[in-house]
Amino acid sequence: MADTIQEAVTLALDDAPERNFRETVDIAINLRDLDLNDPSNRIDESVVLPAGTGQETQIVVFAEGETAVRAEEVADEVLDSDDLEDLGDDDDRAKDLADDTDFFVAEANLMQDIGRYLGTVLGPRGKMPTPLQPDDDIVETVNRMKNTVQLRSRDRRTFHTRVGAEDMGADAISDNIDVIIRRLEADLEKGPLNIDGIYVKTTMGPAKEVPV
Repeated sequence: MADTIQEAVTLALDDAPERNFRETVDIAINLRDLDLNDPSNRIDESVVLPAGTGQETQIVVFAEGETAVRAEEVADEVLDSDDLEDLGDDDDRAKDLADDTDFFVAEANLMQDIGRYLGTVLGPRGKMPTPLQPDDDIVETVNRMKNTVQLRSRDRRTFHTRVGAEDMGADAISDNIDVIIRRLEADLEKGPLNIDGIYVKTTMGPAKEVPV
């Protein structure tokens, strides 16, 4: 499968018109024979890409004490329980933070308060924080998340996810797509039979079908 993925990626990169900005590379995934009104059939997965996302990933950490100090080294923003309460009183600021952030991480003991203050903002966006357990290394967790993308279909048969950037090269992008396809096939009830088609494209370029 890797060779056919690489052929599709190479075509997508070669046929993309030149732009004066660095384009991302995305895939569109079409599902079939699934009742997506049933939440148990929906795709909702975090996938670590072996070659990275090719983009800056915004990560916000809710933490206190030593964990907060260490998080400052790697996270884009570190917020404590006072900040959390302030966000709960400022709906517009909370929504802006949610829209601008790719992933949230929170110490496990703060999750209940996050649910109370921010659940209505983060929940519908699929951005509730990943709980950080006492034995977890915050630096390692954040660095891993910088290479992570979210596969989320909600109730739609077609959904998209980032797989890289145009200057990463076809090999690296193909490796990322291969990992995503394998995860999808493992998650879907009928594996590849539930995939109607996968297409790869740059931001402004034409879509090319990825054989599955």
